[in-house]
Amino acid sequence: MSWQSALACWYLRRQFRPETLKPRVDVERARALTEKRVWSPSVPRGWRLRETYGAHDAPLRGEWLERVDGAPAAHAPAATVLYCHGGGYYFCSPRTHRSIVFGLATRADARVFSLDYRLAPEHRYPAALDDALAAYRRLIAMDTAPESIVIAGDSAGGGLALATLVALRDAGDPLPAGGLLFSPWTDLAAAGASIRGNDSVDPMFCGAAIARAAQVYLGDSPATDPYASPVYADLHGLPPLFMMAGSTEVLLDDSQRVADNARAAGVDCEFEVWKEMPHVWPMFAPFIPEASRALQHAAAFVRHATSRAANTAPAAAQASSVISRV
Repeated sequence: MSWQSALACWYLRRQFRPETLKPRVDVERARALTEKRVWSPSVPRGWRLRETYGAHDAPLRGEWLERVDGAPAAHAPAATVLYCHGGGYYFCSPRTHRSIVFGLATRADARVFSLDYRLAPEHRYPAALDDALAAYRRLIAMDTAPESIVIAGDSAGGGLALATLVALRDAGDPLPAGGLLFSPWTDLAAAGASIRGNDSVDPMFCGAAIARAAQVYLGDSPATDPYASPVYADLHGLPPLFMMAGSTEVLLDDSQRVADNARAAGVDCEFEVWKEMPHVWPMFAPFIPEASRALQHAAAFVRHATSRAANTAPAAAQASSVISRV
């Protein structure tokens, strides 16, 4: 663990974890604190940020990061990442997640669309899923090849990305090249053993906060609905998955169980467990070295998945599952 990541954990334990210890979720306070603390990196040289927040921009409401010339720099085919930000389904936005989106785009030589999906409690489940499905389908309607797309996300957005893959498969849509999930929240029933086992060591969350946050999004919907909690979904037929989580996260088992289920269903899945990293640590790039390394791993997956999808015949590939510790 670098001193930079140790400092980040210290800060989160002092500034963020106390909020999760409170007995109720304060949506407005969470949104206000996030906007107050947001840090927005500069747009990388050679790239442009295009904001599409108007009502007429739906379903592609959010932000595009694209190369100025619209062409990939070094890798073919050109990749497109549909990114779903985290924030418990009730706060954060594409603006709060620019550090991870910018870092992923530049390392993968991929254009990224960061989706501004509707938030709870104003728009409860399945609003976020409906928005992600509509955005993907619009990309396809714009002649974006499905084999050039990776659906990605972190935390709640990681769960949303996986749920989107499941819903697309069930609806018979053409599937993208892969799914990239950073510390995904896949179990809104909060049934994983790490919810309790890592409760005292997670620098960001207390375990009890997870079920409370889930209710903000779910309302009266069951927490085990597979489109809300894709850890309960049948994962057969999904494209390759790449996941990362920190060893001390209360949400560690949300990834571990998905990896196990994917392997059992014959899905190609790689899962990296990073020692003592906080929740969604790639957000801290370029300030902590582990964040930059994680984004390099993620970018390599985007390039490999899109290249393989473009060059692989429709026949099903042999599945594998790799669980590594970093």
